[in-house]
Amino acid sequence: MAKKLKIGVIFGGRSGEHEVSLVSATSIIKALNKKKYEVIPIGIDKNGQWLASGDPLRALKERNLKLTKLVTPIINPKNKKFIRVGDLPSLKLRQAGREIKIDVVFPVLHGTYGEDGTIQGLFEMANIAYVGCGVLGSALGMDKVVQKQIFEQAGLLVVKYVWFLNWRQETRDKRQEILRHIEQKLKYSLFVKPANLGSSVGISKAHNRKELIKAINLAAGFDRKVIVEEGVNNAREIECGVLGNDNPRASVLGEIIPSNEFYDYNSKYVDGQSEAIIPAKLSPQISAKIKDLALKAFKSLDLAGMARIDFLVEKNTNKIFINEPNTIPGFTSISMYPKLWEASGLSYEKLLDNLVKLAIERHKAKNQLRLSYEIKNKWYNK
Repeated sequence: MAKKLKIGVIFGGRSGEHEVSLVSATSIIKALNKKKYEVIPIGIDKNGQWLASGDPLRALKERNLKLTKLVTPIINPKNKKFIRVGDLPSLKLRQAGREIKIDVVFPVLHGTYGEDGTIQGLFEMANIAYVGCGVLGSALGMDKVVQKQIFEQAGLLVVKYVWFLNWRQETRDKRQEILRHIEQKLKYSLFVKPANLGSSVGISKAHNRKELIKAINLAAGFDRKVIVEEGVNNAREIECGVLGNDNPRASVLGEIIPSNEFYDYNSKYVDGQSEAIIPAKLSPQISAKIKDLALKAFKSLDLAGMARIDFLVEKNTNKIFINEPNTIPGFTSISMYPKLWEASGLSYEKLLDNLVKLAIERHKAKNQLRLSYEIKNKWYNK
């Protein structure tokens, strides 16, 4: 019998999407084939503490750290392990405990410090294979401003937008200047967002200046960078799943009919009233064009493994705007990414198998690259 791969599923994290991550991880842990994989749950609490052994998933859901143990990640390319150090960080708990070896990491960390390239950098330093995008792709996929700039260079259509920094630190006069600039460049209604967050956390729709100020104050509480986007009239929200590394493929398309005025956090996860139509009712020509644009967007940001690419389609003109990518899309029971692939003929379990294989494939390819340059004259010893 083939040896089981040890899959470290990492969830939680220091993010406004912490709770969504726990639900996604629950679904992934349940669906991973236990005949192929030994699943090792690893939690990160809201303070950034790493948790393993016991039941870290339950511990984070119930906010009871007595159900688990603290661990310290080792940054050693030759030793892909996590070491348990005890219940609390203290000098007497530095004794070597049991070691946890990881073959592949499956990060299910939505938002900051998990989807933005930070933890991917940790995996790179440790030379651990991991599911999903690399450091650059993750960072670009998270930053709503920089990704739009790259999409524009790639010839993709984006909505009109304005961005700015440090609203909370600005003077009253400077804030008034920012508001005037927004209203000169954009027409209401407007969407105000933290530049680096997902799951619609911190996002508001503004119809006038009073609502705009309130929306900016909310968004600026989550990120120093805020983006304001002009709304698309009669927009249809279309989503496409992309799977692969250098030769990705696109899923069938889905359409979201939100229960609220827009697809906010409550309509995504809480009220259960939003509707997902799969496949989306689009002409074959429009569907094919959106799939091509999704693959183009995936490649332009150097994404890998997986991403869900979201679009806005203007009903009257069929004009297609790319909204944003999601490099660690939701994996809850109602999440679009696994549903899109299921409708494309790939079950949830097989989708996870594919993602693990893609992680190993990318890791092996990267390890074949040269990391040193042989020189004849050792000038650095002089």
